[in-house]
This record gives sequence, structure tokens and C-alpha cells, in this order.
Amino acid sequence: MREKTNDTFYCSIAYRQQCNMLKPLAATLSSSCPGSGVGVHHENFAKQCYLPRSCEGGRLPTAFGGSLHFCSNDQNFFQIRGLKIRCPTRQQHIFPKCTADISDSSCQEEKDVSKATLIWRAIKLPIYSVALVPLTVGGAVAYLQTGLFSVRRYLMLLASSVLIITWINLSNDVYDFDIGADKNKKESVVNLVGSRSGPFIAAYLSLALGFMGLTWVSADAGNVRSLLLLACAITCGYIYQCPPFRLSYQGLGEPLCFAAFGPFATSAFYLLLGSTSEIIFLPLTRTALSASLLVGVTTTLILFCSHFHQIEEDMAVGKMSPLVRMGTERASVVVKGAILTLYALLFALGFCRALPLTCVVFGALTLPIGKLVVSHVEENHKDKGKIFMAKYYCVRLHALFGAAMTAGLVYARMLAK
Repeated sequence: MREKTNDTFYCSIAYRQQCNMLKPLAATLSSSCPGSGVGVHHENFAKQCYLPRSCEGGRLPTAFGGSLHFCSNDQNFFQIRGLKIRCPTRQQHIFPKCTADISDSSCQEEKDVSKATLIWRAIKLPIYSVALVPLTVGGAVAYLQTGLFSVRRYLMLLASSVLIITWINLSNDVYDFDIGADKNKKESVVNLVGSRSGPFIAAYLSLALGFMGLTWVSADAGNVRSLLLLACAITCGYIYQCPPFRLSYQGLGEPLCFAAFGPFATSAFYLLLGSTSEIIFLPLTRTALSASLLVGVTTTLILFCSHFHQIEEDMAVGKMSPLVRMGTERASVVVKGAILTLYALLFALGFCRALPLTCVVFGALTLPIGKLVVSHVEENHKDKGKIFMAKYYCVRLHALFGAAMTAGLVYARMLAK
């Protein structure tokens, strides 16, 4: 006696039979997915399935309904995870009720990013090395020239510099939010907080406190020139991102970044940490200027590489960053040229005695990280997911190169004693 067709039994299907069954699926999927290089993997397909008893001999019915689940990898291949087949009570086409859950892996990663990770990205802690390096290198030059180092001033300047960088980061998020540039940026402080006014107030409160700290140290050192240089650096930061100027949207962010963190900030910190009541007028030596140029180059590299993964977003809001103007391929050549220029300048300045030879020796030890930046950008400049790390590799280069410069300057002073 024949049982009802909706009763199921457990049967084992041979691997070869599965492969034969998958061929029409593969052909249909390949034709339905535009583009080339689409394939179907079946190694994870279950070797067992449920079939209705009416499907005698392990043969599939001519019409069936089912659900088909896929996952995709970076090579855009589909991997079949499981297939449930049932004998329908009425005639159906093979694929109308089959559903495919195909998602891009990078989009899934973004969707699954935890709140803690988003907060970490919003804080941008590694980026605060741009506050530490100019100050430390400037202090090392002052120590080389005068043999003096004030820990109290250094810590006060560090706290003030961190507050200034906080203002830059928060105000940049606020103004990008205003024009819609950060609409889909989950790690934007404004999006995380859910308010524009909070980050805006915090930004300008940080600016006010930071500038007060810089003014106090300048008064303590009795050096007005340093305060003027720092005011120029802050002005560069303002016209870079704040209305009505927003010169970053004209592609002028990199020159402003170089001037602010290089000649202006590094030279100012040198003056503040080298001045005393006895040394009121401290000259700007070629060593101080040379060190500030190198700091400016490594800082600008961070900003330049931060544009690689957001070209589409910049174009959408009319931001003509260097990457929008030249494209990723030409930009990767620029990065390579900048790294070569950095080390060429280091060796040239050491050769002409503008920098101690110890700076050249310690600086040369950072060549591997410089090579890493170049190779990463060259290999991944078209991959939006991977090129995101380029700016963090530049942060490492910036921090390590600054540490090497500091060590070289301090060691040169120790050898001179």
C-alpha cells in the first residue's frame, strides 16, 4: 500500500549523483549572475538529503520546490551549503521559489562591526601620534641645541596638542555631517552620539582649552614667536575643514597639513622647549627646520592615504581630494615618490650635516615600514576594503620615523658631551 506523498524518508545519495544534479544548477546560476568568473563549489554540499517516498530510486521529480542558500567569498564564488527538496502537491518550475542569500563579504563585515569597534574608530587614537611626534622631535632638537628639557612644559604641551587634535577630529565630523558626507559613516561621532550639538560644543571647548594651554607655556617660556607659529598651525587646521573656507574640498588639505604639523608646529615646540629666562631668543637653526620638514612629510602621508577608500563618498559631496583628481593608480605612484623623497631627504640632510649622522642611522632602520607602505598601496589601491589600512601603516611609519629622529638627536647630544 502506497503511503502519502508528503511522508519523507531518509536516503543517501552518492557523491557522483550530487555532482550530476548540480550541473544544471551551476549552469543556471552562472547565466543569472552577470560578469565573469562565477563558479559553483559543491564540496560542502551535504551527502544526505530528504526525499519524498514518491521519488523512487533516488530520482528527482521533474518539478520541485526548495530553498537554496549560498555564501560568497572574496573571489565571487558561490558555495552551496544545503539543499532541502520536497515533492510539491502541484506542478512548479524549478527555480521560482528557490531563494538565494548572496551577500558581499565586506558589506557583511561592516554590518557586523561591534559598537566597541565603532567607538574605537571614532576616537582615532592612532591618529593622535600627529600630536606626539612634532612635539617630541621638536623637544629633541631643543635638547641637542641647548641641553635643556622641561618635563613640565612637555606634558602641558602634549595635553594641549591632544585637545587641538580632538577639535580637528570632532569639528571635521560635524561639518562632514552637515553636508551629508558622513551619512553612511557608522564611526562618525555625530552618528554614534545621535546629536550634532554635543560634538560641536565639545570640539570648540577642546580648542579653547588647548589654546589656553599653549598660551600659558608660551608665556612661561617668554617666547612670543612660538605662539605666533602655533596660531598659524591652528589657522591652517581651521581653513582646512571649517566653513566658509573648507579648502580640503579644493584638494588643498595636504599642503596645509604639511605646513601646520611640519614647519609651524615642530619649530614652535622646539622654541618653547629650548627657551629659558636666560635664553630668550633661540634661533631657528637648520637642524630644527630640517627635522620639521621630515615630520611634515610623514604627517601629510597619513592624510593623503586616508582618501583611498572614500573616493566615491568624496565625489558625491563635491570634495575634490587628490585621489578624486588623479585616481588610485597615479596616487599609488605619488605615495611611492613621497616615501623615496622622505629617505632621500634624510640622507641628503645628514650628508650636508643639517642633521646628525645618528639621525640617518636610526632613520634608516625604518626603511622596512616605508617599504610596507609602498607595497601595500601598490598591491591594494583598487581594493577598497584592504586599502583602508594604508593610513594606519602610514601612522606606524610616522610614529617610528619620529622615534628614530628623536633617538638620533638625543644620542648625538650624548656623544657630544
